[in-house]
Amino acid sequence: MKNVFRLFISLPLFMASLLATDIVATVNGSAITKAEANDFVVKEVRRANYDALSLKDKKIVVNKLIDRRLYLEDAKKGNIQRRPDFIQELQRMKENLMLNYWLKDKAEEIVVDDREAKIYYRDHHQKFNEPASVKVRHILLATEEEARSIIRELQHTKRENLARRFIQLAKERSIGPSKKYGGELDWFIREQMVPEFSEESFSLRVGEISLIPIKTQFGYHVIYLEDKKEGGNIPFEMVKAEIIKKIRLEKVQTKLEKLSKKLRKSANISNFTVK
Repeated sequence: MKNVFRLFISLPLFMASLLATDIVATVNGSAITKAEANDFVVKEVRRANYDALSLKDKKIVVNKLIDRRLYLEDAKKGNIQRRPDFIQELQRMKENLMLNYWLKDKAEEIVVDDREAKIYYRDHHQKFNEPASVKVRHILLATEEEARSIIRELQHTKRENLARRFIQLAKERSIGPSKKYGGELDWFIREQMVPEFSEESFSLRVGEISLIPIKTQFGYHVIYLEDKKEGGNIPFEMVKAEIIKKIRLEKVQTKLEKLSKKLRKSANISNFTVK
């Protein structure tokens, strides 16, 4: 019985401490909760959540929320909430929010099954073609002779050491902005680079280097092909969600157009003039 009694006494204390951990600051007796901080981080900072931030960033967020709370208190003292323009704007925001929820409900009423999505995928297959792309490193040099010298050295490098040596030479000798990354470039498709550079990059096999200097307006390039993706249709499963979203959007638009016609027939619309 004593144990049960102790449990009932300690429970409120436990609940109080649990709630205290959810409070990140108190301003004039009003709590700012971790939920508010998390909401701010997700919507304003565009980060995953409050707990994922560093201690420094958490302090910045909490200070911003404290300032916001203080500004809000000062605004209330000015009776801004009673101003006609404020009331009018608040009403407009309520109406927009109501319409957003209404549209969301209309969209959720529409069901798009796999069969519809697959038909759309089949009929619009050209939209889901993925062009071939490559991932390369390059060493940019000012002269053709410098580029040929690099190529000769790399040709005498064992294949298993080629990538490592290429990265080292890029960092030491390249004059391009990618030198600090070992000459690394992002994935690109053929049309994203100057023709000379693209043609050589796409002609190489993975793990090969260009055997002649590639001249462009930037200088002379030595290229190493790290990886290649062949073009072709993107698999249905990868674009299924996107297709369903698009079909639903089209159906919502059609549904709204029909609803508009129906509502207009029973509505009393007068003095409709465009000036």
